[in-house]
Amino acid sequence: MRKVALLLVLVLAFATLAVAQRRPTAQKRQPYSGPQLSRPTGLGMIIGEPTGVSFKHWLSRKTAFDAGFAWSFAGRGEELHIHADYLWHMPLRSADPVVRRTNFYIGVGGRVRFENDSRVGARVPLGLVHFVKDTPLDVFVEVAPIMDLAPETEVSANGGIGLRYFF
Repeated sequence: MRKVALLLVLVLAFATLAVAQRRPTAQKRQPYSGPQLSRPTGLGMIIGEPTGVSFKHWLSRKTAFDAGFAWSFAGRGEELHIHADYLWHMPLRSADPVVRRTNFYIGVGGRVRFENDSRVGARVPLGLVHFVKDTPLDVFVEVAPIMDLAPETEVSANGGIGLRYFF
């Protein structure tokens, strides 16, 4: 019985050493579905309505917080527009590696537009974001229906394209 136990221990020891020394095989690459979380914060610009500075901070591989500080030219003059959103990202599925670096996103947030009769409202951004290969950049296009709640209820929309650098 001792000989069998000793033989079993030796076989397990050699098997463990053999597995530990085995060279790793090429693993199937996972689709790229978002930014590297080592660079979670991005700053850039958005052009459209409104036009200005765009900020984004990734909370996880699927969720992010974004904000915009911009000028709105759609009203009666130049108004300061500030918005903030919580976003959920869904990677597009495809065999094409370029498409795999693109996410659809939807979010919920708020906005304030400072003018003579300043407005406060809720917004629901919808968009596509593409992560540029081997660079800390993203390019996005977004449309956001808005419902102003004060000083009166009014429905409008924002939209634009943008670029951000992540650091």
